[in-house]
Amino acid sequence: METVDAKISYLKPTSLINRRFWAPGEEVNTGEYEPYPVVIRNARQADKPFTLDEHGFAIAEHPTQLDDFENKQRIENVYFPEIKKIAMEMTGADHVAIMGGQIRSSGKTGEIIQPPAAEAHVDFNEFTSHKIAQMLYEKTAPDGPGYDRFIIFSIWRVLSEPPQDWPLALCEAASVKDDEGVSNVKVDVDEIPPYEERFKPIPGEEEMVAATIFFHNPEHRWWYYPDMTKDEIVFIKFHDSDHGRAWRTPHTAFHDAARKGARTRESYETRGIAYFTKERS
Repeated sequence: METVDAKISYLKPTSLINRRFWAPGEEVNTGEYEPYPVVIRNARQADKPFTLDEHGFAIAEHPTQLDDFENKQRIENVYFPEIKKIAMEMTGADHVAIMGGQIRSSGKTGEIIQPPAAEAHVDFNEFTSHKIAQMLYEKTAPDGPGYDRFIIFSIWRVLSEPPQDWPLALCEAASVKDDEGVSNVKVDVDEIPPYEERFKPIPGEEEMVAATIFFHNPEHRWWYYPDMTKDEIVFIKFHDSDHGRAWRTPHTAFHDAARKGARTRESYETRGIAYFTKERS
């Protein structure tokens, strides 16, 4: 099987205050990270296809009709309905709500373009997942009967031609223990604050949206799909409320230094929640 020797950033054991300040075109973490050598396997060469319930992520071919991922109106009118359909097909859910989308680029950043995420993470912790799922269901299905299960997900699509310089690495869910990970609070700001200001107490921080970040574990099994095209998507579980299945997938970008002639990676990720509605009595 083809593999890549790479480095993935994990949280240092000494890191105590973990926050991610997010400003247009820039992200800064207060957490202390360290790059660890890892082996990333070619998921296209695995013995069997990866599935959402067993592995926490899966690839599928889903061409899009959208031709401009910087046109907000076109994204909402054309792309988000496509995403809802894909999510229902891949999960079996009967209601999907879209949270939003994000362009990322390893070359250029700006008001609507963020850099690739650079550390092993899951976008939400458990508290945030349940809070957001309830809020979004009440907003999008106010007269609905409720739900028995939900999956917060990302559908990730590369926009640049292969090969890409910073592809997406995915950690097989079964290699991650349920008690792993600590919270990384997201702080939205207009500008990144000075260094000293980033560590001051924030009132209500425990109620703020938070991701999950991880310490290094040599048992983690990392995979990627090389040479992705715009017609492919990767479905990534951020949180499945049914913990009897693969319920979360740590992931990150990594620099594929071995790939000759790699191009700047541009990608678009769409976050959403798939709900399994309760039967009406």
